Amino acid sequence: MIYPIVAYGDPILRKPTRFIEKDELDLKKLSEDMFETMRSANGVGLAAPQIGMNIRVFVVDATPFAEKDEDDDEDEADLSLADFKKTFINPEILQESGEEWAFEEGCLSIPGIRGDVYRPSTLRIRYRDVEWNEYEEEYSGMAARIIQHEYDHLLGKLFVDYLPVLKKQFIKKKLTDISKGNVDADYRMRFPNRK
Repeated sequence: MIYPIVAYGDPILRKPTRFIEKDELDLKKLSEDMFETMRSANGVGLAAPQIGMNIRVFVVDATPFAEKDEDDDEDEADLSLADFKKTFINPEILQESGEEWAFEEGCLSIPGIRGDVYRPSTLRIRYRDVEWNEYEEEYSGMAARIIQHEYDHLLGKLFVDYLPVLKKQFIKKKLTDISKGNVDADYRMRFPNRK
């Protein structure tokens, strides 16, 4: 099932999510639906609030970063991301470390807007998978960044919160337009303030 993506301005994107219990949901089905929704929107990550669910779940599939076109340099493809496809249930970032680095981020809930965000290069995270197995793992580079971006959604934070004041003022009207549904997106969206 492909869910509509919740657009910027919906209160659920600003609400901290809750932990879920083991048998509360069909986690395999939810995971499959989230991956299908994410792929249909050409994303590399999707958090539950983005489909209107206030729970601590997100999915990532960074394989597009590992693929390269014939025109790309060898360096542009990050082969460490070739198998980076996971569902994170009840995740908790335990530690972030390393030098902060900038990358131009975007978000399916905020189409058409991108901006440089600085994040620490490495993190340690504890989470469960759809079988309810618990893991504690370390990630760095682009994998860490994708996790940090999706994890922020579970805290009610968005990448635009990290942008400089001047950039925020510059995109203010665009954000208002998105919340009203005045935006072009190649995927189905749910708008909070559409008249």
